[in-house]
Amino acid sequence: MSSGIVVEGSCEPGFEAVAEEFRRNFTERGELGASVAITIEGRPVVDLWAGVADREAGAPWKQDTMAVVYSATKGLAATCLHMLADRSKLDLNAPVADYWPEFAANGKEGITVAMVMSHQAGLPVWQEQLPNGALLDWDLAVGRLAAERPIWEPGTAQGYHAQTLGFLEGEIVRRVDGRTIGAFLREEVAGPLGADAWIGLPEAEHGRVASLVMGDPDPKSAFVRKLSTEPDWYGLKLITNGGGVITDQAALYAAELPAHGGIANARALARVYAPLSLDGSVDGVRLVGEERLAGMRVTRSASDCDLMLRLPTTFTLGYSKSWGARSLGPGSHVIIGEQAFGTPGMGGSIGFADGSAQMSFGYVMNRHGGGVGLNDRGQSLVDAAYQSLGFRSSEPGFWVR
Repeated sequence: MSSGIVVEGSCEPGFEAVAEEFRRNFTERGELGASVAITIEGRPVVDLWAGVADREAGAPWKQDTMAVVYSATKGLAATCLHMLADRSKLDLNAPVADYWPEFAANGKEGITVAMVMSHQAGLPVWQEQLPNGALLDWDLAVGRLAAERPIWEPGTAQGYHAQTLGFLEGEIVRRVDGRTIGAFLREEVAGPLGADAWIGLPEAEHGRVASLVMGDPDPKSAFVRKLSTEPDWYGLKLITNGGGVITDQAALYAAELPAHGGIANARALARVYAPLSLDGSVDGVRLVGEERLAGMRVTRSASDCDLMLRLPTTFTLGYSKSWGARSLGPGSHVIIGEQAFGTPGMGGSIGFADGSAQMSFGYVMNRHGGGVGLNDRGQSLVDAAYQSLGFRSSEPGFWVR
């Protein structure tokens, strides 16, 4: 990308550093196409986009361009469960089997909804090979999970449930509410907020999705070092132990994959998190009450060595906190505020809320870096946002004033 990159959108005074880092992502860090958005007190202060949405076609990234956000989807899904809990329709401390009786099979009767949401359920993968296309067959995927025996004693350890988390949470929503989690998100969250965020994208919107390009992973990152020493670790453990190869892009866009298949732009992620950066509401739309909100940002599980990722991770009920360290290299950490919570996506996207700053943040791109955390492009934008608000240091492993 030449130094003549055209950045479109708006950036209020005081946030010029974010715009500068966004531009540097293209001129110095290999960005292809991306958007970044920030709200303060629910009001948009940064809404920028630039670059190419489809490299082969030469199509530009537009204001309404979206991308698959991978695990940044997990925060959208978690919000749906918290909303049901806030409405007293779901008890997060109750056994999953109270809502999904078949789930009690093979020693899972004591697994609570909270254990699922904090990656402690012991069901990080399907342990038996799934047939091709199984992840597009909801009933098959959740039926197999209901029959599984936990890999570890639930509640005693944490291991990232990269794909299974979405099926577990999605089935809980379906059993409690009657709607799929994609319908709940559309009708109760994205629709009322006017946010372009989807779990299951209508075919008419597929043309707005940017084409994915896999970037070159940073060889210095702990994640890439792990791949080089255990080359089958990522494929067999992190993604799935089955499911087959799915080549139908339209089917993937339309599928409800609540852990890793959401589609959004940065503006939408920032908009969904805006109520969670305040008192649970924005512009007359309330997602949760203040008491529920307080529990959404509290650490539920933390480990210096996640059983699946083999990296330090910290989770609330359904969201990530800051985790890892910059010394681990790109893709191996997420450095946000001490009170912030959200979810990063494989390749570098992220959405989060920070009540201490009354800030919500979204970043989406189509050239993926290595790892499951933030790479230099996303982290530079997060850092600039906090510095613009007067936060002085991230030395503790999170941003502080």
